[in-house]
Amino acid sequence: MLTFRARPFISRIQTFCLASFVVSMSLVPAFAQKKHVPPGGSLAVVADERLAALRVAPNLSARLIRRLGRGKLVSVRSAVRNREGVLFSHVVVTRRTSGWVQSEALVMSGRNGDDQRLAHLIGGTDEFERIARARIFLETFPRSSLRPKVLLALGDAAEAGAQQLSREAKRRFERREIPTDSAPEFSYYLNYNGLDRYNRQGVIFTFDRTTKQFHYDGATWREIVRKYPDSPEAAEARQRLAMLGK
Repeated sequence: MLTFRARPFISRIQTFCLASFVVSMSLVPAFAQKKHVPPGGSLAVVADERLAALRVAPNLSARLIRRLGRGKLVSVRSAVRNREGVLFSHVVVTRRTSGWVQSEALVMSGRNGDDQRLAHLIGGTDEFERIARARIFLETFPRSSLRPKVLLALGDAAEAGAQQLSREAKRRFERREIPTDSAPEFSYYLNYNGLDRYNRQGVIFTFDRTTKQFHYDGATWREIVRKYPDSPEAAEARQRLAMLGK
């Protein structure tokens, strides 16, 4: 009798714990992806990590505090041009960390010409770098006239990345034979860890099981056609979507 009465109670506890676990896990990604906004000053984002050395003074020979990663948000307090003619920004990274970084490493939504400068950077890097910088552009410059161009570049870089990933995945799975009595073959490809960094940038790939090829899903091309139908980029986006459909 005791066992009979205890079972519903235990079941309710298990159900409550499971529901709490599911809710808490669903909240983790959103919280983890939330960017920390440093206090005070004008908000800027690191776009060119090659120049993003945080130093104790506005001098290229000054002691390095840390290197700032691409996409890092900073608060700009002031700027100064040193004797060598290099422009530095005094930035706050956290409440306890501040220093000087070369100004060309940063872009700001309210600063004239920064959208053009970042768009130029997008055109001169490899596939993943173009995607990452294009994402920064789209987040930082919501009203820029260059958005259709950047959206097109992001999509083209994603499709180029898909071709590279296809070659890498084939080589990997050919060397390590997939068991015939294991999970479906296509699931190994769609779980390929080379996709992870693209996924974190919001890029999604489809997979052709016949040819064993990844392809970009075309999200940015569809956005161009939807939001900028009369732009020169829209005609190119429609061509790419037509090819994708085939």
